Amino acid sequence: MSNSILYNIVRPVVSVLFKIFFHPKIIGRENIPKNGRIILAGNHKNNLDCILLMSSTRRPIHFLAKIELWSGPKKIIFNNMGLIPVDRKKKNHESIVQACKYLESEKVIGIFPEGTFNRTNETVMPFKIGAVKMAHDSNSCIVPFIIKGDYKIFKNNLKITFLPKVSIKDNDLDKENFKLQEIVRKGLEE
Repeated sequence: MSNSILYNIVRPVVSVLFKIFFHPKIIGRENIPKNGRIILAGNHKNNLDCILLMSSTRRPIHFLAKIELWSGPKKIIFNNMGLIPVDRKKKNHESIVQACKYLESEKVIGIFPEGTFNRTNETVMPFKIGAVKMAHDSNSCIVPFIIKGDYKIFKNNLKITFLPKVSIKDNDLDKENFKLQEIVRKGLEE
């Protein structure tokens, strides 16, 4: 599976603009391998989280995104950006299979296991099992990330931290999913 030409054009431009306007602090970038399959999984605060991740690494990221984004002319853009549609109302075997194909081609998958923005008073919402299932099925590692701060123009309070990669060692995916959730929760509470 090849990388999207549109993504390769858009990423550098968006990254420069994003860094100018939001001044994100990026910690632990060295935890993202320079090549090979990897899943980036962490908390979800805002639509701009995807751009923050894109601007944090030169590696193209294939995001899992809600299927609602594939309506009208946006469908052409999202298909050409290498995104993978997810129907959040049902189990997404097809989305997991497609993501695993990218991973088997040594690509990067980006996923927000909460499934939507966290608008609750909880540090994190319960993680959906997709990231852990993909890692298990494709023999991939997960690099957890933590996004803190706000998307305020010309402020210096936005930060993303990439933690050391974790392997899914247990066949009890619910247990492994809870471990991933706790890694992110603890990182947010520090």
